[in-house]
Amino acid sequence: MRIVSLHVDGLQQAVDKGLYTWLQGADADVIALQNLKAKEYQLSDDVLYPDGYNAYFFDADADGYSGVAILTRELPKAIMTGLAFSQCDLQGRYIQADFEHVSVGSVLFPCVDEHNTLEDKLAFQQSFLDHLQKTRRKRREFIFCGNFEAAHKTVDLQNWQDAQQTPGFLPEERAWFDQMFGPVGFVDAFREANFGENQFTWWPDGESARRNVNGWRKDYQICTPNLRQYVVDAKIDTNLQFGDHAAVMVEYEFDDE
Repeated sequence: MRIVSLHVDGLQQAVDKGLYTWLQGADADVIALQNLKAKEYQLSDDVLYPDGYNAYFFDADADGYSGVAILTRELPKAIMTGLAFSQCDLQGRYIQADFEHVSVGSVLFPCVDEHNTLEDKLAFQQSFLDHLQKTRRKRREFIFCGNFEAAHKTVDLQNWQDAQQTPGFLPEERAWFDQMFGPVGFVDAFREANFGENQFTWWPDGESARRNVNGWRKDYQICTPNLRQYVVDAKIDTNLQFGDHAAVMVEYEFDDE
């Protein structure tokens, strides 16, 4: 199962720039998209019905803000939206596709903006961590993909010395990652197969992306521990022109049927 996660910064414009054509070449089984910036009814038919995929969307209440989607080659057994707390559900921040033995979610964490304060962002992190703890009690495997709006370790951003008081790399946010990958038991799937430096997914400007400097690894695929043995490849495609994030591509070598 090849899974791609991508923060698109506007789905309609990303498709207009060739996103779906690129996805055909990526040969992904599941694509998790974040920050659609449009409600489903506002999207054109060529966005709603990508060739070869079933597409599902979850909108934010606010216009032109947030929103997530998940595209699947195989028809999922179920689609779930929201995580039963208002900050996530009203802002359209989570959608999940359930298959036979694994569920794949697309999640968009909040940044500090006109809709969310730093306290709101930290509250979202804690609520999501609570959800992860609940999933560990279920008899199925999970993969959560998306923009977590934070970096974990110093290797995950270029200028970490200058970012220690910046939202996205605050001590409490790094401690949150420690909890997720420690006691809660989830796995950074990307790092199971790719240990390279300068593995960034977001840059403050396009020129930085081309030079691969000033980058952050904000986009993750995390999975339940039983899946770590099936991660066989992971890479970041930095050649995209659909927004200011790169695509995270992870290959899981197991049969879900």
